[in-house]
Amino acid sequence: MGQAVARHPRDEAETSMFLDTLAIDRALTSGSRQQVGRYRLDLGTGSWWWSDETYLMHGFEPGEVVPTTELVLAHKHPDDRGRVARVLARACATGEPFSSMHRIMDARGRARSLVVVGQGRRGPGGTEVAELVGYVVDVTDVVVQHAQLRARDDIRAAAASRGPIEQAKGIVALVRGVCPDTAFELLKRVSNERNVRLRDLAEDVVGTASAGGPDPMARVRGLLT
Repeated sequence: MGQAVARHPRDEAETSMFLDTLAIDRALTSGSRQQVGRYRLDLGTGSWWWSDETYLMHGFEPGEVVPTTELVLAHKHPDDRGRVARVLARACATGEPFSSMHRIMDARGRARSLVVVGQGRRGPGGTEVAELVGYVVDVTDVVVQHAQLRARDDIRAAAASRGPIEQAKGIVALVRGVCPDTAFELLKRVSNERNVRLRDLAEDVVGTASAGGPDPMARVRGLLT
């Protein structure tokens, strides 16, 4: 009987991360494949390696900058930076598999949403975590699509539950991200500027928001400009 060949821990880690990536890709793909990048962090030297895709997600050309932990954290959205730093610190200490969905601001000032998965690899002695390896998935388009669908549902719910002016106030508040009183003042201003009755304008807003189509928010904004 032949002797079984033991798999190297790195091979097992690569396989595990590959399966994680496939699962994330299947879960998050919506019509087209999401951009997937890779990374590696050497804990001994503190040096990072990024694949070309990871550079591009951060708004850089491949090789344009030398990635560092400081650079990685600097690009995180301020509201997410502390949480990501804690996740990274725990992964470096334990080597346990981890995942994080968070926002970044890329080098061109664009907001993006990323899913990062990874796990530690231990050194030759098997005790110390030597490096982190993993994948980065750009899910910006998926997040935007979900936000648009949620906003559209909120607009339709507002249109179905109130009279024309009250409906319009709720719709404008959702579209502009303001309170109902501010939305009402905006409706009155547009009504005066166009010399149309407030109720007529409100009915136009409600009808536009309730009509079919992919982006009712944009059409409502058009009525108010």
